[in-house]
Amino acid sequence: MPSRKRQDPSSRNSSVTDRLNRAEGANALGFDHSYARLGAAFSTPKPLDPVSEPQLLLWNQNLADTLGWSGDPHSDTAQLAALAGNTPMPDSQPIATVYAGHQFGQYNPQLGDGRATLLGEWLTPAGARFDIQLKGAGPTAYSRGGDGRSPIGPVIREYLVSEAMHALGVPTTRALAAVATGEPVVRNQIEPGAILTRVASSHLRVGTVQYFAMTRGGDDVATLVDYVVDRHFSTAAEASDQPAAVTLLEGVCEHFARLVAHWQVLGFVHGVLNTDNALLCGQTIDYGPCAFMDHFDPRACFSSIDRQGRYAWPNQPGIMHWNLAVLAECLLPLINEDADAARQGAQEIVDRYPSRFHAHHQRWLAAKLGLDAVTEADGPLIQSFHDLLANESLDVTLAFRWLAELANDSLDHTPLPDLFTAPPALLSWADDWQTRRKANKGDTSAITTALYSVNPTIIPRNHLVQKAIDLTESGELAWVKALVDRGRRPFEWQDGDVEWARSPEPEERVTRTFCGT
Repeated sequence: MPSRKRQDPSSRNSSVTDRLNRAEGANALGFDHSYARLGAAFSTPKPLDPVSEPQLLLWNQNLADTLGWSGDPHSDTAQLAALAGNTPMPDSQPIATVYAGHQFGQYNPQLGDGRATLLGEWLTPAGARFDIQLKGAGPTAYSRGGDGRSPIGPVIREYLVSEAMHALGVPTTRALAAVATGEPVVRNQIEPGAILTRVASSHLRVGTVQYFAMTRGGDDVATLVDYVVDRHFSTAAEASDQPAAVTLLEGVCEHFARLVAHWQVLGFVHGVLNTDNALLCGQTIDYGPCAFMDHFDPRACFSSIDRQGRYAWPNQPGIMHWNLAVLAECLLPLINEDADAARQGAQEIVDRYPSRFHAHHQRWLAAKLGLDAVTEADGPLIQSFHDLLANESLDVTLAFRWLAELANDSLDHTPLPDLFTAPPALLSWADDWQTRRKANKGDTSAITTALYSVNPTIIPRNHLVQKAIDLTESGELAWVKALVDRGRRPFEWQDGDVEWARSPEPEERVTRTFCGT
């Protein structure tokens, strides 16, 4: 196969760009269906599968306003019915998309949306394009014998954590609505069911490329690559004449490095980093078995299905490097017609990932520690801090916030003294840290103030998420709504934060999380 450079759209009879930007009947605002127009190999229509008693649990008006979404399911019964999958959303064309993926290192040649329905791509007033998906809306062509439903617990977890991640500045899918179905879901026990309305820049995955490259033997890979590049990397493509596959691989490399670096400094453990959960747009997806650390554990692993710790916290950077290499392997025929040259070119890009991750991670560490930059000489200071966190079993979120308050001389004006007591070892380390900070170059005052904007007071702690799930299952919604609202401003203190920000008591600790499938 020849090395495939991006063509001038004017020279193509039916370009992907045409499908994206000049779709027949596309609205200036509302649903479009560019991915469905790629053809039957990419997706399958999803018929409605109504539920008996839909009830609105959560509605994200802030996100709705951003999307230019009209209607409110609190008062609009037709909209509630559409969010439950009972009636068609105006202009939607429900489909389930197909993909493959390595799951815990084992290749599954066909997965696909087993419990998710893509309503279409929503075009916003600002000209952005977002996938709107109903998760838990019933079986699809790819359910593999499953019921296509979701228990209420994973829906609440994803709503809470994805919106908190957005507020923390982490690239992520988002939650527009959570709707109870009024019907039971049988997992290890009988649980109430629910549907999440998920919003993403797209749901295209490493596993999507794998399906066409590995399962279908290369059929339609070029079409898919052109589509992804036009949708997510068009600026980079316009600035280069390199093959579209190279543009894609370079862009994904940068996305993965930036994303995982942010996870690491927040103590976030994804839990199931299969290639089908690695989005090409660089957003976090699939919050089933995820968790944030409370007390720092350098080997943190919460997922009940990750028995070997493949996706434990320290392994996340390497796993995403592995996922990137899998993507590169799928793209080789489109990188260069010469196999050796293709492999060399792909390897060079994949080999950039560690340095890119390191650069992003160092920048985050510098910001969280109030340093102008992290130098080689800072290594022992930073390592001793992490050793101290582990040896003293300190709450990682509160420890970093303690540094922010200490540097700004604001400890006595916050709830933090009621939440966190610095042990003598941390006080001693802080002396060395303050000495290092005196060597900062640039605007020291600005660097110090910025500590407030990178070290949160509030994260979606596991015991809070579990309490939200338990109360929602019992029909109590006030508390989970309050938790959602509080999570929108994670970098400031508010009244009542002793309860929202505290570490869990020993009996409250959540050590295992579950995916809900």
